[in-house]
Amino acid sequence: MTGPLLQVSNLRVEFPTRRGTLVAVDDVSFSIAPGEVLGVVGESGAGKSLTGAAIIGLLEPPGRIAGGTITLDGERIDNLPYEQMRRVRGKKIGAIFQDPLTSLNPLFSVGRQLIETITTHLDMTADQARNRAIELLQEVGIPAADRRIDHHPHQFSGGMRQRVVIALALAANPKLIVADEPTTALDVSIQAQIIALIKKLGRDHGTAVMLVTHDMGVIAETADRVAVMYAGRIAEIGPVRDVVKSPKHPYTVGLMGSIPGIGQDVDRLTQIDGAMPRLTAIPRGCAFNPRCPQVFDRCRTDRPDLIRAGATDAACWLHAGAIVAA
Repeated sequence: MTGPLLQVSNLRVEFPTRRGTLVAVDDVSFSIAPGEVLGVVGESGAGKSLTGAAIIGLLEPPGRIAGGTITLDGERIDNLPYEQMRRVRGKKIGAIFQDPLTSLNPLFSVGRQLIETITTHLDMTADQARNRAIELLQEVGIPAADRRIDHHPHQFSGGMRQRVVIALALAANPKLIVADEPTTALDVSIQAQIIALIKKLGRDHGTAVMLVTHDMGVIAETADRVAVMYAGRIAEIGPVRDVVKSPKHPYTVGLMGSIPGIGQDVDRLTQIDGAMPRLTAIPRGCAFNPRCPQVFDRCRTDRPDLIRAGATDAACWLHAGAIVAA
């Protein structure tokens, strides 16, 4: 077994405000191995995108990393100066965002943007960089890449723009890609193509991928492991098959129950009552306790850490008889 490429340990992200400090990501730990796809899933406000932004080094002020460490390929990166982190972000970490138009400059051709990225991080001439850019566009499935390299972003469809963004993320041969909702704005058939492309990256390049999404269907199809986040913490983490087929945290059970199954004849889907708590009103104990159908007294007073529960780790007192996960 190879060691982890990315190691996130006890990550804490805070937002100072006039009314006090809001904790958006609280004591989150996970790792990703080379070639592995880790899915991070949860409702809006769970902290999954902020976790990705902290790893990339793109937290919006006044957000800040207030605790924990982020280690990439043996090097700690959470405390690097801005310019040094910018070089790491381009060379070792690639990013794919939900809306490709936010990643592409509408004034320049996609080729110019790719070539600039390549020559910034790799020792190549302009001609070599152009050839590399054409190869990247071909690899991500853009037809007639030698001609389309000179087109501007508005001349591509949404799915093709997302492919260009993936090519841009791959330009400097990064070891890690953070993909934040990369298929949300696309129709289902294009989603499937982008999912297949992300899986191919890990397989062919050994690239580690952190895939942030709220879509369990995308996770089930793409990820090797999945981390389910709730109110800034990991509620459950484990192999995707085990989390989908046999979830151990009541929140994960609710998520799985809300997905209709092919061939199932049910009158109503499972519903999780209530809503994600605001950062200003996270309850004592387990943050999920006001919505949990299996809540008991300890849940309201003590906050559980991840506990080994079969093939997965779940932050739930229902498994308190088991061994606390390392």
